Amino acid sequence: MKVGIIGLGFRLGYLAHVFTEVGDNFEVAGYVDPSPAGLPYMQEHGISAGQAYQSPADLIANENLDLLMIGSPNHMHLEHIQLGLEAGLKIFSEKPIVASIEQSYALAELLARHGEDRLLVGLVLRYAPLYRDLIEARDKGELGDIASIEASEHIAPYHGAFFMRDWRRYGQYAGGFMLEKCCHDLDLYNGVIQSRPARVASFGGRRSFTPQNAPDKAGANDMEIYHRKPSGWMGSDKVFDSDGDLVDFQTAIVQYENGASLCFHTNLNVPDEFRRFAVIGARGMAEGDFIRGFLKVTDARTTDRLVDKTYTNSGLSQHYGADEQMAKDVIDNVYHGTPQPVTAVNALEAGLLAMAMDEARLHNKLVDMSEIWARFDAALKRDQRVA
Repeated sequence: MKVGIIGLGFRLGYLAHVFTEVGDNFEVAGYVDPSPAGLPYMQEHGISAGQAYQSPADLIANENLDLLMIGSPNHMHLEHIQLGLEAGLKIFSEKPIVASIEQSYALAELLARHGEDRLLVGLVLRYAPLYRDLIEARDKGELGDIASIEASEHIAPYHGAFFMRDWRRYGQYAGGFMLEKCCHDLDLYNGVIQSRPARVASFGGRRSFTPQNAPDKAGANDMEIYHRKPSGWMGSDKVFDSDGDLVDFQTAIVQYENGASLCFHTNLNVPDEFRRFAVIGARGMAEGDFIRGFLKVTDARTTDRLVDKTYTNSGLSQHYGADEQMAKDVIDNVYHGTPQPVTAVNALEAGLLAMAMDEARLHNKLVDMSEIWARFDAALKRDQRVA
């Protein structure tokens, strides 16, 4: 399986290792990246990155690829996905697959023309064993009609500091923290509820990574904990005095078209991390945590515990056993067309919700998403498919 990489950052350097471990004859034929932060990781694990090309067009023109993998900064994804689609390639793009509402519409038009099945997405948590068990409980009727979800994604101070130092600190490149980091979680809960978001409100800002909260104003930016995770493109040493526009906490509430609701919270300065949820339905409740590794499903009428499972992370996976499963499923799709648990349209819908959350936060208003969905569906339904 010959693969080309556009944007060889830390994530795709790591995924090249995972794909090599789980797949036969996985070969990176070439890459495009002026400063490939993921290359040392690949070299440490004995994986060749192939030929370095000056441009994506050169890579595509000179290699006979089975899969094009895109890990460039978010605002560049649309351009690189379009190049791959127009070249007739199967594409795997890291999340989020675009960085703005207008890019979402543009990609929807491209998918209408070239086919949604040509684009696979790195929303890796859809492949997690815990999430699959949650969906099984829902589909067996153990939850009944879902009324509400309370959920969170909380990350440790060292990881929050990474965002304050990395290119992701700029909304113009990342699209905002809800989009960059939390699109995973928003996609999961969209998938659980099986309905589109209708109305959104949100609040947040920066209250932890600020100059007045620096532990040692003389040397706060030199403390080891805040540099444990290296930054890549446009990296900075500044943590508490970051020049980015990134928030370090945000809360959002969502009403779905079917009447269910979601309350979601994220914070970048949580020393004892958790990534948990409580899904509450008419017949039962599911409570789980990806980081702490458990899922409990309880019957609402008898209080019987229907599911009580714990999960252990493998030494290879960064996402609770999901990375290996995603690699296997992507390889199966390339060779056999095996359906994936998440689609490009799912990814765009989660991204549009994240962007609506930021619009609500920035403009202090309740966002009605009906017009967004109308434009999105119009773009998806354009009959311009390539023969």
